[in-house]
Amino acid sequence: MYKYDQNETPLFDALMEYVNRETIPFHVPGHKKGVGMDEEFKNFIGENPFKIDVTVFKLVDSLHHPTGPIKKAQELAADAYKSDAAFFSIHGTSGAIQAMIMSVVNAGDTIIIPRNVHKSITAGIILSGAVPVYMQPELDKKVGIAHGVTPETVEKTLRENPDAKAVLIINPTYYGVATDIKRIADIVHSYNIPLIVDEAHGPHLAFNENLPMSAMEAGADICAQSTHKIIGALTQCSLLQVKSKYIDTHRVQQILNLLQTTSPSYILMASLDCARRQIALHGKELLDRTIALANYARTEINKIPGFSCFGEEILGKPGAYAFDPTKITITSRELGLTGYDLDMILSNKYHIQMELSDLYNVLAVGSFGDTKESIDKLLEALNEISEEYSLKNSKKPDFIDIPPIPQQVLIPREAFNSHKTSIPLKDSVGMISGEFLLAYPPGIPVLCPGEIITQDIINYVQELKAAGLYVQGTEDPKVDNIKVVKKEDAVRISIE
Repeated sequence: MYKYDQNETPLFDALMEYVNRETIPFHVPGHKKGVGMDEEFKNFIGENPFKIDVTVFKLVDSLHHPTGPIKKAQELAADAYKSDAAFFSIHGTSGAIQAMIMSVVNAGDTIIIPRNVHKSITAGIILSGAVPVYMQPELDKKVGIAHGVTPETVEKTLRENPDAKAVLIINPTYYGVATDIKRIADIVHSYNIPLIVDEAHGPHLAFNENLPMSAMEAGADICAQSTHKIIGALTQCSLLQVKSKYIDTHRVQQILNLLQTTSPSYILMASLDCARRQIALHGKELLDRTIALANYARTEINKIPGFSCFGEEILGKPGAYAFDPTKITITSRELGLTGYDLDMILSNKYHIQMELSDLYNVLAVGSFGDTKESIDKLLEALNEISEEYSLKNSKKPDFIDIPPIPQQVLIPREAFNSHKTSIPLKDSVGMISGEFLLAYPPGIPVLCPGEIITQDIINYVQELKAAGLYVQGTEDPKVDNIKVVKKEDAVRISIE
């Protein structure tokens, strides 16, 4: 099954050796095993984390030039995920995604991406200087969320952009919906370019047959995984997996060296090492239990008046090929509550904190750490909320259609680095946006840097605000003003 002994934790073992030697530290960090740490903080955290909070030296290896335990730990991670190479990212999946993009495209290269990308993807495009071509994901107006892009959309976009150097997809979505990634990989490879995958919400997929297919299993070339999202690594820990004839793993290492700190946290890396051991050895049974609890929650939520929680019945629609049942999306539209309203009630009254909220939904992320007791407390709270609000409010309005993707006249990097001025949004028609404009739901950018602002977009933003929807992205928190590229910069860049 595995080439290596997945019981091993080489980095954690090296840190334990350092601790057991009772080494006297004359190295950073300056708290010196916690001796110099603030007492209140140390009393809360406990002493052990400080003992393994070390810097780069031979015993514990170097993340930038791994030759010892970090190298072995990354090889074990690659073995567990059936990739050719795995890299630790201790600046989150955002950093891993930026490295992934910069490893496959350069300035001026075309990269095909979904419109509903995380801002880290756009950051990677800005850093690389690549030219994005957008694909529209499929929208589910009933629950107000975006699903994946379809294989047909990918194929059409590639036909229209045969010079593209890579295709990026998000799979699965935050809400656990996956597209037909195997078919997409085959289509992309027929153009002899790599498929890169934002698999932030799927680091667990490869370890249970009741989950959607993982990126590496489907034939993707490189993917970024948030191992802190469901697997037991600490926050900020991610993996970057590579399995490709199109991607040079040495370049991936070089790009990561540019982006990652030279003083990485060994606490974070040790948690990655141990989280890999846990999922490799016990993933199936841990995920069986997690899925069972999530399905129990889903079944019971659907019995509560005013609430609904989708499952596999969502499949068969465009962009919805497979479903991760560990994601629990609770829709409160029938009660007349926005997802944000429900989120605040659960947090403030019941001390239950959800992962996210949008206009119609809240999302609960299932994991190894859930218990039936915690699920039952959520169900009790939802039953009380249903009783309290069932006669108070009317059903929330239908989803508001998104305007067409506007014309891109500058690449994001040019617009981001240009001289900009802030003007009223209502007066910005025909100008080039210098910043983002995003709406939730469904989290799709209405406007990206370098795109022409249209009257449709302005009208749409006003509709969103009138509906109480969360609009963000501009420096102005009220989204009354927007920064646009100064005319002289737009002319200069177009001439160049």
